[in-house]
Amino acid sequence: MDLHNLTLHEIRDMIRSGEVSAKDVLQSVYGRIDAVDDKVDAYIALTRDKAYEAAEAIDKRLAGGEALGDVAGIPMALKDNISTNGIKTTCASKMLENYTPAFDAHVYEKLKEAGAILIGKTNLDEFAMGSSTENSAFKTTKNPWNLDRVSGGSSGGSAAAVAAGEAFFALGSDTGGSIRQPASLCGIVGFKPTYGAVSRYGLVAFGSSFDQIGPFTKDVEDCAIVLNHLYGYDKNDSTSLAVEHGDFKEALNKEIKGMKIGLPKEYFGEGIAPEVKKLVMDGVKVMESLGAHVEETSLPYSEYALPVYYIASSAEASSNLARFDGVRYGYRAKDYEDLNDLYIKSRSEAFGDEVKLRIMLGTYTLSSGYYDAYYNKALKARRLIKQDFEKAFEKYDILISPTSPTTAFKIGERSDDQLAMYMSDICTVPVNIAGIPAISIPCGFSGGLPVGMQIMGKALGEASIIKAAHAFQRNTDFLGKRPTL
Repeated sequence: MDLHNLTLHEIRDMIRSGEVSAKDVLQSVYGRIDAVDDKVDAYIALTRDKAYEAAEAIDKRLAGGEALGDVAGIPMALKDNISTNGIKTTCASKMLENYTPAFDAHVYEKLKEAGAILIGKTNLDEFAMGSSTENSAFKTTKNPWNLDRVSGGSSGGSAAAVAAGEAFFALGSDTGGSIRQPASLCGIVGFKPTYGAVSRYGLVAFGSSFDQIGPFTKDVEDCAIVLNHLYGYDKNDSTSLAVEHGDFKEALNKEIKGMKIGLPKEYFGEGIAPEVKKLVMDGVKVMESLGAHVEETSLPYSEYALPVYYIASSAEASSNLARFDGVRYGYRAKDYEDLNDLYIKSRSEAFGDEVKLRIMLGTYTLSSGYYDAYYNKALKARRLIKQDFEKAFEKYDILISPTSPTTAFKIGERSDDQLAMYMSDICTVPVNIAGIPAISIPCGFSGGLPVGMQIMGKALGEASIIKAAHAFQRNTDFLGKRPTL
């Protein structure tokens, strides 16, 4: 049996029953990585020695009759901008190529305590800035469904690893769609939680008011399981929400009869590929057949979402990345004349083009002559976009849209077209602007490539999203498909 093709909950049941050991599962996944990752390039680094030590510890606990949780013994991957004590965290950048943190991110700490086994750190767009994982300083991650296509970004390594059977689940970060968009392109589940519901402690910051850690999984049940281990208050994160959450597994296997679903017309208009729109609408018909009430609605300020996002997030990036100056830690230029020259050469030599572009854009919009014209105006528009969603959720339980306007595009196809690349996030960035939760689940295939459907909910409305997504999964077979590589 190819264990790597199974879901998290299937493997969990096999480990609990004694049918397989944690070490067996780990060997299967590393065998899969050895077989295919030279094609996919999902990983920056593997942690074999630590992983086998952890698997042996889990097997000993099981042999001793200890009852373990849902993720105990399950191999997982982390996006390489999530801090891991004693394991390099590079952000796919020359700037942090040799940086080894002295602490674990809160999410990793929680998963490790629950018995999950880290198998490696995954590739990403440098400092999470991009939509294709082509901006990594080390490699370009390929889409497991078609190796000539991108995996999406910025969490493309995590998405590709799960889709290719190289991990049972993985964590990524979502600043403007960086979990949902690659999940859509790779044909898996990607979940962006409510802002503040999952701690950002240990996540290398890009846009602090947008960033959120979330999971990639093979199906919706796996997603609910992983979310249970991520949510919760963290005193080390000043934006962490001190709210209780229930067991997300309780939202599974529920009927959606009577659920009110809104279709924002702005998300189905210009720029959305016809085949994507058709498959998403076919998915909506499945929801209707299950008893949901569907109608068109409007989020009129969504047309300003992209400029608002790129102004505000770049401003935050320019501030957050100022710490990488060649003095305290990270890359330092070897030849320089004075302190200013050290700053300039270290940053120009270590940062890639996309990171430099966003730093320059952010610094420009924060400058004294342009702050009111750009940054302050973007913040005002951000509030209007958020109010659009708040108004919509007074009437609807969830909103549905495409996740990505197209299927996975060819590697290099948009490298010289910045606007086309940024348009990849047109359906996802409003969610981050508003701070609400959303999921991407596959709803069909076009030309052999997956298409994702995005389900959005009100703040802390994760249960409604999981209920709807799982109902859709139970009545379709898209999540049972695996790429052949």
